[in-house]
Amino acid sequence: MVEELVATGVVLASAGAVYLLAAARVVKQYERGVVFRLGRLRDQVRGPGFTMIVPFVDRMQKVNLQVVTMPVPAQEGITRDNVTVRVDAVVYFKVTAPAEAIVRVEDYRFAVAQMAQTSLRSIIGKSELDDLLSNREKLNQGLELMIDSPAVEWGVTIDRVEIKDVSLPEAMKRSMARQAEADRDRRARVINADAELQASKKLAEAAEQMADTPAALQLRLLQTVTAVAAEKNSTLVLPFPVELLRFLEKAQNTAGAPQQTPQPIARQPVQEQLPPAEQDPGPDSEGSNSGQG
Repeated sequence: MVEELVATGVVLASAGAVYLLAAARVVKQYERGVVFRLGRLRDQVRGPGFTMIVPFVDRMQKVNLQVVTMPVPAQEGITRDNVTVRVDAVVYFKVTAPAEAIVRVEDYRFAVAQMAQTSLRSIIGKSELDDLLSNREKLNQGLELMIDSPAVEWGVTIDRVEIKDVSLPEAMKRSMARQAEADRDRRARVINADAELQASKKLAEAAEQMADTPAALQLRLLQTVTAVAAEKNSTLVLPFPVELLRFLEKAQNTAGAPQQTPQPIARQPVQEQLPPAEQDPGPDSEGSNSGQG
């Protein structure tokens, strides 16, 4: 009799241990447990720690609440300005309603991945190439809204969406490189022309100052000669100052010209010329007149 009681106790203890092992569950800190009893969802979501369920009646499914990093495969599309590009992105999301994520969608990860790829192709077709290259922040916000709208019903919240890379055709890369080079060349020419304009204004002001003092021009010439003479690999031809030539010319003219004393001007008598009718007749004119008489 005692042996039967001992055997019964051992069987009951074994059954209890098996029951406890079948009913015991441990939920981690970053997980939540969704319990289905005979296929019906239980309202209470099991929190982290040790919990018990009814074996063979309840079924608990754990849901991870950590932020999931999901890469979006590169999607090829045509932009609004007819450029073929390949764009890949990454989506950061997490589950906020564990029961909704299990009940409303079969596989929320796969659903979010497909929605991200579809939204990425849609955003490529609505954008231009310049926006994809330089205005990514605005495109990221638009892409996040497009993915987050249906994901809210699945108990999933989109934290952030980032466009990682934009791949262009080789012909487009070469064309953009030529465009950038031409733009840099244009800016270099404009800067050079602006520098020439400013330099010309300063030179004009300097010329006005040197015109008042010719010695300043000679000093500037000597400074230039000094700067050029520092280089040993050139031949220096020193021009002869024009002012010195003018000085020597004036000195030579002054020394070679004879010194003439001023002479008084002789006054000559001025003969008055009378008109022909008023002049005195000569002896010839008297003889001729008497002959005629």
